[in-house]
Order: sequence, then structure tokens, then C-alpha cells
Amino acid sequence: MIKKTLDKCKVLLLNGSANPKGNTFTALAEVSAQLERQDVETEIMQLGNKPVRGCMACGQCKAKQLGRCIFDDDVCNRVVEKLNEADALVVGSPVYYGQPNGALMAVLQRAFFAGADVQNKPAAAVAVCRRGGATAAFQTLNMIFEMSNMPLVTSQYWNIVYGRTPGEAAQDTEGMQTMRTLADNMAWLLKRIHAGGLPDYPEREPWQGMHFIR
Repeated sequence: MIKKTLDKCKVLLLNGSANPKGNTFTALAEVSAQLERQDVETEIMQLGNKPVRGCMACGQCKAKQLGRCIFDDDVCNRVVEKLNEADALVVGSPVYYGQPNGALMAVLQRAFFAGADVQNKPAAAVAVCRRGGATAAFQTLNMIFEMSNMPLVTSQYWNIVYGRTPGEAAQDTEGMQTMRTLADNMAWLLKRIHAGGLPDYPEREPWQGMHFIR
């Protein structure tokens, strides 16, 4: 990722809910508004409610060095394009049975494995639930970032918001404050990374993959 000194940094906020104006959107909109106040450009992308395929482990994205999934019949490659353009990522998901939305996980797994440009880009997860399971969903999303050399952006508490009916999350005053603090921390980190022109990222060793059977 290359960012000119005078360019605005851009954060992609991926709404992993099938409901375009539900509580996940409410949480992400709070993050977005606060980022914009910090002069950071944002885009909220809706995952949508159309079918999404899971990874088939065909390996064609790697074999052909596509940088995207070979299957182009759902939203996955549009997410890859948006990830490539963005300087940071916030992923929001409703909580289903203590986990993120399955369609969202399928898209993220395919996009990241196929080679979306995400290394060194700050990232954060947001989990939205009615009552419980949010911490497990939050940790599941973070695991994707943690194995992709993406600095995690934190807040004053875990990035969790509560609400059941659409818009109810706005009444979670601590949750909304947590979203604003997350945005402030994201803006602060982005400005520090890009303050001197081209970022001075760490050098990476060649990957040494192995398993535990010798």
C-alpha cells in the first residue's frame, strides 16, 4: 500500500449484516461519522443478502496469482477491490449463535486467502448482539487480522454494541462512545503511519510454513 503525504486516508467499513439499516449499520455509522470529523475519508460497504459461496480450496487464486477469487459470481471480489483501495478496515457483524455472520466469514476468508492487499493496514472488528456471544464473535473476526500483519485498533472497551430492533443500538450510550473512541484511535494511528510520506513498514521474513507431522 502506498499513500501520498497529502492524500486523505480512507477507511473501509464492511457491514456484515444482511440488514442494510440494522444495528450493525448504526454502530459502523457512528465510527464513520467520528472518522470524518477527524478528516479521514470513509466508505460503508454493505455485504448484502445475496448468496455467497464458501472457499472450495481449489487453490486457483494462488496457482494463477490472481489476487482475487477465481469465482466472480458474488460480492467477494468487490470486497477485494475495496480492500486494495483502503488504508484501514473496520468489519462489523451481527452475532449469530456466538459467531459472526457466516456469509461475512466466507467472504473474508476467500478475500484474504486470495491475496487482498491488507498487510500493515490497521483493522478493527465490531460485534453487535441482542444479549450474548459478542466476545466470541469479536475474537473470531480479530483472528483474521492477527494472522495478516494488520495492526489491531482498540477502544476503551471491546468493540461491542447491544441492540435488538433496528436502530436500538443508538440507545447503548457506552457502546456508541466505544465506537467513537475506536474511530479516534484509528484516525490517530493512520495519521502517525502516514505522517512522513511513504510508511516505513517492517521488513518481513520469508514465510516458513510447517505442520506438526514430521
